[in-house]
Amino acid sequence: MRKIEKIIIHCTATKENKDFDVEDIRKWHTSPPRNWSDIGYHYLIKLDGTIQEGRPVSRVGAHTRGHNKTSIGVCYVGGVDDELNPKDTRTKAQREALNRLLLDLSQIYPEATVHGHNEFSSKACPSFDVQTEL
Repeated sequence: MRKIEKIIIHCTATKENKDFDVEDIRKWHTSPPRNWSDIGYHYLIKLDGTIQEGRPVSRVGAHTRGHNKTSIGVCYVGGVDDELNPKDTRTKAQREALNRLLLDLSQIYPEATVHGHNEFSSKACPSFDVQTEL
């Protein structure tokens, strides 16, 4: 079992109100130019709040350089406006699903801290301030 120290929140950086599922993201991650072995995230939250499992939690993710070994990657669909500018596009259902998932994960990994991808990268992802909100 991997030691989980962090849960890192991401967005897909796709336009608001355009839904994708774990198979879409898996295809993006396993095709050129990335050619990864699987989707990089462990969980994906769709617009309707459906939580889909991506890469198994038992496997190291591919979502935050330098932190994958000891983290779980959680991603919500959206994160940019129609002009591709960062925007918190989470639906009410996505917010509720994210809160439920984080509660569940915190019970399994009580020592894990929650972070936004932007805490470890110069990206805007997840397009909201995780430390303020969560």
